[in-house]
Amino acid sequence: MTATVALVDDDRNILTSVSIALQAEGFLTRVYSDGEAALKALVDNPPDIAVLDIKMPRMDGLELLRRLRERSRLPVIFLTSKDDELDEALGLAMGADDYIAKPFSQRLLIARIRAILRRAELTQPGVDGAPDVGVEGAAGPIERGRLSMDPARHRTLWAGEVVVLTVTEFLILETLAQRPGIVKTRNQLMDAAYQDDIYVDDRTIDSHIKRLRRKFRAVDAEFDAIETLYGAGYRFADD
Repeated sequence: MTATVALVDDDRNILTSVSIALQAEGFLTRVYSDGEAALKALVDNPPDIAVLDIKMPRMDGLELLRRLRERSRLPVIFLTSKDDELDEALGLAMGADDYIAKPFSQRLLIARIRAILRRAELTQPGVDGAPDVGVEGAAGPIERGRLSMDPARHRTLWAGEVVVLTVTEFLILETLAQRPGIVKTRNQLMDAAYQDDIYVDDRTIDSHIKRLRRKFRAVDAEFDAIETLYGAGYRFADD
């Protein structure tokens, strides 16, 4: 099935050029020039992925993502101002799957879109109900103490409470939970979550880990299952 990409940006030159490039690669596109115009369409008729600019009038990308995350786990890539670390940190903290700083290469954006769509497919049911094979060959649900993960349904529970995760967050947690007690470096977590040899820096993984902890602590204030090994990486606690 042809994937649909929603582009939300107040710069019509970017909308036009990126839309043409995506269509040349076989994608369907929808374009919106501001967040207010996009919100209802993204919720009522969701695309496969959305690319959101942060700096927009009427409703900026951060507010659009905040409202979107109340109702949807739609994969999102943010377009940020060059070297604006605050934008990147806020976007990831609010549940964006990735970000790209302007000015950007259209080839890079297309590669990131393909990578996230492939990662999203890992969390969907297999053909004819067959179980999906996740990161490192794992198949079927994962049970680790109070944690339950079902990759086929993209469903995560902690002590019976639902924890809503983005695709990237799910894959990072799945990688850690597959082998409790084993330290995973940032590079290993990047390989699990970004499988197209696309560069992301350490800060991106750290931001996703912070977001994971925040989500779990919203349902359990004592959550401490994701441990930091300073200078080494992260591990899921081996109870």
